[in-house]
Amino acid sequence: MTDDVTEADAHLDFDLEVEEDDVGEHAEAIPLGDPCLVVDDLHIVFRVFGGKSREQAEKSGAHVEKAAPPKKPFVKRLLGAGRQHVGAVSEVHAVRGVSFTARHGESIGIVGINGSGKSTLLRAVTGLIPPHSGSVFVDGEPALLGVNAALMPQMTGAKNIEIGGLALGMTPKQIDEKFDEVVEFADIGSFVDLPMKTYSSGMAARLRFAISSAAIPDILMVDEALATGDAAFKARSKARIEEVRQQAGTVFLVSHSISTIEAMCTRVLWMHQGKLVMDGPVEEVTAAYRQFVRAHRQARSGGRAGGTRRGRNGGKNKRKG
Repeated sequence: MTDDVTEADAHLDFDLEVEEDDVGEHAEAIPLGDPCLVVDDLHIVFRVFGGKSREQAEKSGAHVEKAAPPKKPFVKRLLGAGRQHVGAVSEVHAVRGVSFTARHGESIGIVGINGSGKSTLLRAVTGLIPPHSGSVFVDGEPALLGVNAALMPQMTGAKNIEIGGLALGMTPKQIDEKFDEVVEFADIGSFVDLPMKTYSSGMAARLRFAISSAAIPDILMVDEALATGDAAFKARSKARIEEVRQQAGTVFLVSHSISTIEAMCTRVLWMHQGKLVMDGPVEEVTAAYRQFVRAHRQARSGGRAGGTRRGRNGGKNKRKG
């Protein structure tokens, strides 16, 4: 572990409990192929304006630095004097110098507390966020599946299956052949003919997963989507992930459930404050991450359980009552 993981974070989000359907489950070891993804010294930086945005970013655990607003020519500054932003300007360094290589057939879990840069990393790999510096080399087409994946809420589930299939490069004929399978996998029944805005969060997440994995993508990236499904959907998802891997695809799984990572992955990346803290076998990384989480729990509960508090003059005052 590095010095970055010794600080007390304000907001943690994790689940150390072992889920019943994960007991005894382990990802099947299969022969790995050539590298399909190379991330080289990747940095992702967001520029935020205003004190409120800065405070929210700091609470999430992201690395925030003060930044000077971009300089403009004198004429533009003069013409736009009335519209210039006078609030604080900060840079959120969401991903900081991350490097790793993934191979065909791997199932890689990504763990870390809120604000560690997990989802940002996935979006950068799929090309949704441009890198500030560094490089991402991909062999194949990545498909990102997240709880906030954008479908068209005003359109029916059937229309979204068609649109999603076309976006994945499927032909209309292939979509027709996969249509019933997608509906059955998502378990939405007659709701397929209703607008998606009428769906529950679980139904929408199941449909997103069914669409994203229908074409067996080269790289499937799952961002917390399994957390909204029931045990039956989770079992179907495990089977689909194994099917992707058997066809030499690569799977990235972001989850706050450690038991899910242990049951479905062969390798784990641990992110903290934008940095890659650890990269290795499942048992080794999850054991270190569990230890880190427990240490944070003890530190936070210990601070609340104390019997003394420090007064304004710096002295200690006993709590009354």
